[in-house]
Amino acid sequence: MSRSGFENKNRGPHNRRSSLPAPVMYSTAMSRLRRPFLPDRYFFISVRLRRRREKMADADFVLLARVFNRARALHPFLLTAWVFLPDHWHAICAPRHPATISLVVKSVKQSSTTAINRCRSTSGPFWQPRFFVRALRTVKEYNEKVEYIHLNPVKAGLVQRPEEWFWSSAREYSGSLHEEATRHPFLPIDRVMLPSDEQKRI
Repeated sequence: MSRSGFENKNRGPHNRRSSLPAPVMYSTAMSRLRRPFLPDRYFFISVRLRRRREKMADADFVLLARVFNRARALHPFLLTAWVFLPDHWHAICAPRHPATISLVVKSVKQSSTTAINRCRSTSGPFWQPRFFVRALRTVKEYNEKVEYIHLNPVKAGLVQRPEEWFWSSAREYSGSLHEEATRHPFLPIDRVMLPSDEQKRI
């Protein structure tokens, strides 16, 4: 088992070598610009709540999880780690061709805005227009981002251990690859196998 909580093998499903973009702050308002993000790579994503919007609670997290599942069906992508917090969420996604990371995030943001506004009887933008995305270069960088994601609720003072926060994939990483009991009931991750060498490019 690797530190990421998944089994390893010498070569993983996403081992194509290519130059990768630096961290980018992307605005959905710039929809006519060409995106530099390719499919079939792992991306770390951060999306934040718009200022002055009421923070999210369990009912909103349920809707957000449903939106993620619908987006996976419409725009195929792997979801390998995630966390929902009251004012933001993080995820690691790997879009499958022809989907791109910008399409995936746009789909999640738009659909969740509609769903949450309807549930709250509110209107208007819910998420900040810009989001952070970084293409992950190596197994080491991937593992570091998984750990960062799962430690978020601890650093925010919401729980003492990552596994205590229900709205994340931390519990799935704490069990074995084939242990169904650890699968998240609302948003199970896609379980992948990565190289054991942390310096390997992914």
